[in-house]
Amino acid sequence: MMEANPAAVPDLGYKLEIEPLDLGAGAKGVGFELIERSTREPVRGPDAGRIWGASLSAIAAGEPWALDFFAHIDRVRDYCTRRAIEFRQAAARALVVPAPPLAPDALAALIERFAAETFGARGGGSLPAEDAALEGTLSSSGVDAYAGVIDAYLFCAVCDFENGFLTLLTNRLSSAEVIRRLQPALKKLSLNVDIVRGE
Repeated sequence: MMEANPAAVPDLGYKLEIEPLDLGAGAKGVGFELIERSTREPVRGPDAGRIWGASLSAIAAGEPWALDFFAHIDRVRDYCTRRAIEFRQAAARALVVPAPPLAPDALAALIERFAAETFGARGGGSLPAEDAALEGTLSSSGVDAYAGVIDAYLFCAVCDFENGFLTLLTNRLSSAEVIRRLQPALKKLSLNVDIVRGE
């Protein structure tokens, strides 16, 4: 009987690579890349939705946080309405979905459904109250609106989940603190996610 070739066994599971970012002009951030270990391709589908939802919730660490949509908002509005998900029309072309009221499965499904779109997230700051100035700028400028308000929030984030990326804009959270918050949350998912710190 031939022994199985260990090299032929796929490396099941995921890798979340996290690295500190210097965004210039006194702004810092944390970059995330979520990939399959065996292929190094971005993780997509239900597992990605669960991982990203759990990650954002863990990073917020009990602070109120929300998702900001500014493209295809008619589809987002319809999706939320059909599923009784609370949302707020923030400006002509911006819609805010408060995340903490959502059950983890509903949050994961929402993220999975709109993963092909770039959208934003933010935690702390004025939430859950509206931030009319920021939300109006989101309506016209998308995630570029976060550039001037990073210090007012625990974090702002650019979600490019189709390509496996999350860029956290924050001067208050280091990559080490983010990893500390993520480890127990991702372990609970039982999805075999390795967190790897980049330089």
